Amino acid sequence: MNILGISAYYHDSAACLVQDGRIVAAAQEERFSRRKHDSSFPHHAVRYCLAEGGAVGDGIDAVVFYDKPLTKFGRILKTYYAVAPRGSRSFLMAIPLWLREKLWISASIEQSLQAAGVGKTHRLYFCEHHESHAASAFFASPFESAAILVLDGVGEWATASLGRGRGNYLDLHDELHFPHSLGLLYSAFTYFTGFRVNSGEYKLMGLAPYGRARYVDTIKEHLIDIREDGSFRLNMDYFGYLDGLTMTNARFADLFGGPPRPPESPLTRREMDLARSVQVVTEEIVLKQAIHAHEVTGERYLCLAGGVA
Repeated sequence: MNILGISAYYHDSAACLVQDGRIVAAAQEERFSRRKHDSSFPHHAVRYCLAEGGAVGDGIDAVVFYDKPLTKFGRILKTYYAVAPRGSRSFLMAIPLWLREKLWISASIEQSLQAAGVGKTHRLYFCEHHESHAASAFFASPFESAAILVLDGVGEWATASLGRGRGNYLDLHDELHFPHSLGLLYSAFTYFTGFRVNSGEYKLMGLAPYGRARYVDTIKEHLIDIREDGSFRLNMDYFGYLDGLTMTNARFADLFGGPPRPPESPLTRREMDLARSVQVVTEEIVLKQAIHAHEVTGERYLCLAGGVA
């Protein structure tokens, strides 16, 4: 059986070909297009995977997309209704793209697949975002069974998932939901320190060793309530991504002594210390969640996945 996996339309589009349960080819579109974080349909990556696997377009049995767009659209609607009339600007900016393209994504995927050389003999499936992350870690691991921890910005609703993999099965049974997200907390500091969200998080992590963790107590006191099992809640009074156009707001800026660093401007001690502080908090949460995963599942091994991992 030939199964083609597709990730597209958000960031870092990619394709993967699985033949009889074995990964035979995988590639990101940016490697061919030379556009960093290319989000377009991965035509080149699909063609590469077919060539590497010796598969013809009509020989693909199933195509699996990495998330469920309609469920994500439901989150956007529910989030807006929960905060309305705040957030109207971001809502009005997002909705036209959904109405014009994303709600009809099945047809768009099929057209793009045909353009990439994949025939119509396959079935098209949509997988939950965190299931995709979990599968990428567990099924590629050497473990017959393991605990699974998925941490990222947000999938459809889930921002953190805990479960177990065993054989050919995944069971994700505990979740944290949007807007409470460790990935979005980290991205908020990425934005505030002048880096690009969904791109510059690695720069924030790289900056952390140069700073001092002098904002850890401030973060814990004002921004996040961390529990012993690693679950948490964010104080949304300090964030802008729920009802605005930026990751943080004026209250966040007041808490850390001024506005966000303008992109490409010189780095200061503040940015270094902010990076170190949020890194310390992030690692504390991940460690607590990993310990909790072991306690809940009893598994010896752990598979980590998602943007935070």
